[in-house]
Amino acid sequence: MTDTPTTPLRILLVDDDPFMLSMLADMLEELGQLTVRSESDARQALLVLPHYRPDLLVCDLSMPEMDGIEFLRKAADSHFGGAVALLSGMDAGIRQAAETLARAHGLALLGTLAKPASPAALAELLTQAAAHRAG
Repeated sequence: MTDTPTTPLRILLVDDDPFMLSMLADMLEELGQLTVRSESDARQALLVLPHYRPDLLVCDLSMPEMDGIEFLRKAADSHFGGAVALLSGMDAGIRQAAETLARAHGLALLGTLAKPASPAALAELLTQAAAHRAG
């Protein structure tokens, strides 16, 4: 299957909070033709990543077992080529440090969303992810 402009964006949401995953998926699905997959376990998300091949990976920074930084490092090690957005309820300084680390690992970081994300912020993220996919 080759991607065309009419192929829905594939999005992978990674957050340990099932309510947050549900809320994000609902908001995203209202924004257009998308294929959204949610994972509440970062280790499971790493297993899904090479098969699902999301155009956009939205990852929480604060997760048990494996935090968002470690998850992104492993995603980068597996040559993930899609766009990345961080999701965090942490303060701006921590979010900025995480952005720097993600870029240092060679990931195509679009930015960081503060929790809870707004529909407008998600819409902008989708626009950026579509542009990244188009190359």
